[in-house]
Amino acid sequence: MGVHPPPGAHNTNTPPPVPAPGPRPPPIAAAKLGRRVAVVDRPDMVGGVSIHTGTIPSKTLREAVLYLTGLTQRDLYGQSYRLKDDITIGDLTARTQHVVGREVDVIRNQLSRNQISLYAGVGRFVDAHTVAVREADGQDQLLTAEHIVIATGTRPARPGSVEFDGRTILDSDNVLTLDGVPRSMVIVGAGVIGMEYASMFAALGSKVTVVEKRAGMLDMCDVEVIESLKYHLRDLAVAFRFGETVASVERHARGTLTVLESGKKIPADAVLYSAGRQGLTDELDLDKAGLSADPRGRITVDEHYRTEVPHIYAVGDVIGFPALAATSMEQGRSAAYHAFGEPVGQMDHLQPIGIYTIPEISFVGRTEDQLTEDCVPFEVGIARYRELARGQIIGDQHGMLKLLVSPEDRKLLGVHCFGTGATELIHIGQSVMGCGGTVDYLVNAVFNYPTLAESYKVAALDATNKLRQLDRIGD
Repeated sequence: MGVHPPPGAHNTNTPPPVPAPGPRPPPIAAAKLGRRVAVVDRPDMVGGVSIHTGTIPSKTLREAVLYLTGLTQRDLYGQSYRLKDDITIGDLTARTQHVVGREVDVIRNQLSRNQISLYAGVGRFVDAHTVAVREADGQDQLLTAEHIVIATGTRPARPGSVEFDGRTILDSDNVLTLDGVPRSMVIVGAGVIGMEYASMFAALGSKVTVVEKRAGMLDMCDVEVIESLKYHLRDLAVAFRFGETVASVERHARGTLTVLESGKKIPADAVLYSAGRQGLTDELDLDKAGLSADPRGRITVDEHYRTEVPHIYAVGDVIGFPALAATSMEQGRSAAYHAFGEPVGQMDHLQPIGIYTIPEISFVGRTEDQLTEDCVPFEVGIARYRELARGQIIGDQHGMLKLLVSPEDRKLLGVHCFGTGATELIHIGQSVMGCGGTVDYLVNAVFNYPTLAESYKVAALDATNKLRQLDRIGD
């Protein structure tokens, strides 16, 4: 194997220290190639951040909120419709705990079936080929390997000036430790996580105030989509304080007081900080392996996810953008294949983005603003859910699908979706774009009826009608 273990050490080909988002692909991909593999993970965090405090619990919480509040059915049954009047944190966490437990079982089963050793503990480097695993009894166990993958993920960034207590002043990792649904809440940060939780608590009936130092929110998204989201959230009594910075957060007997640098004071039952994330690298002893991290705990990698030490790879949130569970899994598979000389294609640049606000947002490709800035001509085709039979059936009067089409070669330049099932629908546009298809394919395609997918045909017809007008004027 090229590496000899020290006395008492175990030798493997690939142990990733403390995996986090998407931990399965690196070890399983390596195991499928016939390699000996070990995974190091905390006993209470098997599956990592994505399973326990990030993607899975937050998206499960969202489903519980939608079901129990009956929010998406109110256009059909009236604004007073509600499945359960007194929704408790227990109602919300029961579903989350069930799903997390099942996911952990799936991961353990997959590791076992592929004969992957799972070491319960926290890993740190001893040297560039050796990882020490601190077990529950305080003893260290040494693992040596030819290749190592770091997939430790991130934790919420916590400003030093804020006294987090996990009950009234929280970060996104401990939001489910609330004693009850707060009547009012301040959310600091209008990024993806902040807006997802703002949507959920507003749907539960909390009076939410979002504080963001930037001039807007989710600036990577289509402007029309963001305006629609703002409208929906304001309709749920969400207040926005853009261009504002938090000076301090005070804890009082009757709640919290958020003081802004402008002098405004916002009382609330709870404050949720969602102001970025920090790479989990400070306890890895990276220097002993010849590695380093930037001030935000991120590790630099090349196009093959190799660090500056060629046999050590890093994937997932710990390397920064795009920091998505889906891309993290693909990065892990690519790293494992590259480590053992297995051919692997480059990850396609058309990465879909899904934001689980209420309603959902998803997009692939470029926005209107980006195309305009790049001086790329385009035409717009729009389908609104209220025009679709399926939209009427499910009671979504506000959803929409937007296609950005090149008038030159009629290819799709971007697809933007807002509403029920947006994160699923987007993959149709992604596939058409990835295969170099044109808007004409969508015009001529037959979609099941009634479905939301039919929105692609409606939007494509809208775009081609506009292109036809351009052609007529040009003749």
